[in-house]
Amino acid sequence: MIRVIRAKHGGFCMGVALALNKLDAIVASHSGAMATLGEIIHNPQVIESYARKGVRCLNSPEEASGEMAVLIRAHGVSRTVEAALRRRCFHVEDATCPRVKKAQLAIARTTATGRELLLYGEAAHPEVRGLISYAAGPGHIFSSPEELEELLASCPLQGRSVVLAAQTTQDRLIFDRMRLRLSTYFGDGLTVLDTICDATRERQEEAVDLAGRVQAMVVVGGRSSGNTRRLAELATARGVPAVLVETAEELDPARFRNCEVIGLTAGASTPKSIIDDVEARLKSW
Repeated sequence: MIRVIRAKHGGFCMGVALALNKLDAIVASHSGAMATLGEIIHNPQVIESYARKGVRCLNSPEEASGEMAVLIRAHGVSRTVEAALRRRCFHVEDATCPRVKKAQLAIARTTATGRELLLYGEAAHPEVRGLISYAAGPGHIFSSPEELEELLASCPLQGRSVVLAAQTTQDRLIFDRMRLRLSTYFGDGLTVLDTICDATRERQEEAVDLAGRVQAMVVVGGRSSGNTRRLAELATARGVPAVLVETAEELDPARFRNCEVIGLTAGASTPKSIIDDVEARLKSW
C-alpha cells in the first residue's frame, strides 16, 4: 500500500473562504440574476457548482445590468473595471481577498509621491492587472529574474525612486533574490512592499519540506491557478516528480508504480472534498 503524507495547509485559504461565503450569502438571499465578475476563484469544479445554482460568470462590466447582484472576485479587479461595474449595477459586493486589497492600497500609497512600480507577477493574471492599476505613475511587470534583468537593461531606471511589490501568490525565495539585486541597483531609492501572502508562504514551505521526504508529489487544484502550479514547480525544482491534477479521476497509477511514499498538497482554491477524494484514490492502490 502507498503511504500518503498530506500537507497540513493545502486547500482553501482565508481569502478564498471569505469570497465563497459572500457568494453563498448572495445565492441564499437574492431572488434575481446573480453573477461574478470573472471567475470567483481559479477552480473549474467550484465554478461549475455555482453555475448550477444560477450564478453567471461575466467577462466584463458591460455584461452586467442594474438589478443583477455581482460579486467582484477574490483576485480583485482594476480600478477602471470596478468603477464601470458600479456605474451599471445597484448591487455590487467586493470579495477581493483582504491581502490583495492591502497590496492594492499599499501600491497606491507608496507610488503617490512619484515612485515607479516594479511588480513581480504574471502580466495576464487578473490579480496583477488589478494591482498595476493602483500605481499612481508608471508600472513595470516582470515574471522572473531573467525578465527583471531585461527590464533593467532596456529602461533607464537607475537613479530613480522605485517601489518593489509582488503578486500575492509568487515564490518568496525568488522575490527575496530579486529584492537583493534591486537593493544593489537602486540603493536608498528602493522601497519594498511585503505583499506575498502568508498562506502562500506556508504552502510553499510545506511543499519544499514534503518534497524532501517523498518519492513523488501530487498537487491538487485548477490548472489556471498560479499558486497551485508553483507548488508543483517547487517540488520539481527539488528533483521530485510532481503531478498536478484537478480531480482524482485524472490520477494514473502507472506514474507512481515504483513509489512507496507520496506527498499530497493543494492550491489555495481547492475544495477539501476534492483533496479527500485524491487522497482516498492514492491510498486505494
